[in-house]
Amino acid sequence: MATLAYAYSDGVVWLEDLAPEAHPMVHDLCGPHADTVRVPRGWTLRDQRGVASGGVQLDLIAG
Repeated sequence: MATLAYAYSDGVVWLEDLAPEAHPMVHDLCGPHADTVRVPRGWTLRDQRGVASGGVQLDLIAG
């Protein structure tokens, strides 16, 4: 499980360990969906989940 947040103006999406409390500006995802998140071309995905979750940072650039 993970929490997804984004900054539309910066083109950045963050995946973090599941937040302890719900917030209207973030989205909780199950494990399979968190592991397969894809962002729009030109956006950056920053996977900041713990090492146990396999967190990585991916910079996706328009091709």
